[in-house]
Amino acid sequence: MRIAICPGSFDPITNGHLEVIRRAAGLFDEVIVVVAVNAEKRCLFSAAERMDFIRRCTKAIPNVSVDVTDGLIAHYAQRVGAAAIVKGLRALSDFDAEFQQALTNRQLNAAAETVFLAAGSDSMYLSSSMVKQVCVLGGDVGSFVPPEVLSDIVGRILRTRDKPPHS
Repeated sequence: MRIAICPGSFDPITNGHLEVIRRAAGLFDEVIVVVAVNAEKRCLFSAAERMDFIRRCTKAIPNVSVDVTDGLIAHYAQRVGAAAIVKGLRALSDFDAEFQQALTNRQLNAAAETVFLAAGSDSMYLSSSMVKQVCVLGGDVGSFVPPEVLSDIVGRILRTRDKPPHS
């Protein structure tokens, strides 16, 4: 059985993330979407919330499961026996950082190949940061995030936006 992992922060999940997950599910027997917890990165949604969002969006894809890690992705891949680490690429600017990560992961776990999937033209500009920014500024993000989690995402972003600053 060929296992792949799809790691990311998914804060929040976007249609671009979901596209990569679906495509990976067509290439591998099992895909584990891994919510990567990075203590240095301040996320709007908790790891549990992000996992719940992904589960709700992928429930119709039978070979996809969701997990979380706060460790190295290469070590996680080794622990679950993953043959591949699947990463989506939106633009050339993504490639530099992703290529460095791929080389580091190969050094840490030579058994897992990094597989890059190019984003589709309808989501190549899309990022979680952009979703949050558009929403905070009053824009409609309905075409950017899966409908299963749209109201949760918008509600949280707007509540956070409307929260008075600490004095």
